[in-house]
Amino acid sequence: MSNYSANEIHLINRPAGMPSAADVEMVQRELTPPAAGQVLIKNLYMSVDPYMRGRMRENAVYADAYQLNKAMYGGAIGEVIESQSDKVKIGDIALNQGAWRDRLVADDSSVTVLQPFDKDRLSLYLGALGMPGFTAYVGLKKFGEPKAGETVFVSAASGAVGAIVCQIARQLGCRVVGSVGSDSKAQWLKEKCGVDATINYKTCGNLTKALAEAAPDGVDVYFENVGGEHLQAALNVMNPFGRIAACGMISAYNDAKPAPGPNNLMLIVGKKIRINGFIVFDHSEMQAEFLEKMVGWIQDGKIQYQETVYEGLDKALDAFLALFSGDNFGKMIVKI
Repeated sequence: MSNYSANEIHLINRPAGMPSAADVEMVQRELTPPAAGQVLIKNLYMSVDPYMRGRMRENAVYADAYQLNKAMYGGAIGEVIESQSDKVKIGDIALNQGAWRDRLVADDSSVTVLQPFDKDRLSLYLGALGMPGFTAYVGLKKFGEPKAGETVFVSAASGAVGAIVCQIARQLGCRVVGSVGSDSKAQWLKEKCGVDATINYKTCGNLTKALAEAAPDGVDVYFENVGGEHLQAALNVMNPFGRIAACGMISAYNDAKPAPGPNNLMLIVGKKIRINGFIVFDHSEMQAEFLEKMVGWIQDGKIQYQETVYEGLDKALDAFLALFSGDNFGKMIVKI
């Protein structure tokens, strides 16, 4: 295989419901050698994230739709193996948007050269130090506005975003309740991340009742990752003037038809609850602050993280689908 031969995963059908192997295809193609201001990158790790499901739709909600019969894309980390740039050198480790492929030619303006504090943990820049961690930081601090002593409820609390939300909230002096889908995830959150109370939503029965028991003083901030029953329960238990940071609603991403929504939305009015949807890429002014704090927290052992790693580009779809079954523990990474 030459330096200019790339394996790419293309979207060939727009899935209705859960994606399958019939919707994608592995394609090998020859790349054009880099021109002036471009670099050739050999990817080492790629990220799969729930938001990518929305990009498979023809009418994507907040990011451009993937084009049929072309490579999908997203966050990846790779090594520069050829450069025609005076800004990016051979051997540099580059954050790029060329996920779903093992090699790519990219403009130097579209990549970020990393100065990793630990070269053995490069994948952190796709997780706790990357988009998921930044999402957690922006959503909680800017839109949740938690105050010491308040109660923060987090859905999908052991995921790439949720686990960081839980731990930042603890750093800010809050009581934290996390909802997860297994007892092992609940145990990790309590023992390693300092989460005060956990709920296994698959076994708890009535989620509102379980949340009320876990948060006897009510919920002041809800970090929304799931939607559906979780949003309904949060509204039931939230205190007046509560805040909801709406990051995503993974429970609905694969619905062929819209599922019934919560039937208690009038509580938003009666309790004077504030809901903010947000897209992390709109808040780049907080990036430097986030990285400074997060690197410090990780180095000091104040932030714990988990990764689920699939090996090989041919396993990328399996890794992606595992996000929706809850089989991942923490950040889902594909090692290429």
